[in-house]
Amino acid sequence: MAASGDAPHFPRSASIDGYGKGGFAFADMSHRGSLLCLPDSIWAWDVTQPSQIDRYALQRVFDAANKIDTLIVGTGTEVWIPPAPLRTALRGVGIVLDAMQTGPAIRTYNVMIGERRRVAAALIAVP
Repeated sequence: MAASGDAPHFPRSASIDGYGKGGFAFADMSHRGSLLCLPDSIWAWDVTQPSQIDRYALQRVFDAANKIDTLIVGTGTEVWIPPAPLRTALRGVGIVLDAMQTGPAIRTYNVMIGERRRVAAALIAVP
């Protein structure tokens, strides 16, 4: 599933201030559903479970690869081992993939953007 919409929810990166109840809070806004956080924008993301994560679902990440060193994937409440072909494809464009449950992913993402690192996050919403 691809990221949804033609325009971002927010036109720059922002820390995630809260999560749960099927959504996220960031930049004095709230969003219901999953998020794709890039260095220059935050997008709604149609993924609801880790098995849906593939190159197509991460196309915006591949398109922005020249701005990203690390992709943090928040897998909701599930543990997910990324398929080797996806990890290899991301490595091929210079991106390291780090998957973990959504809570730890948000904390890691917030620290990394606070350090001005070249990071993106694909975050599955949790109930």
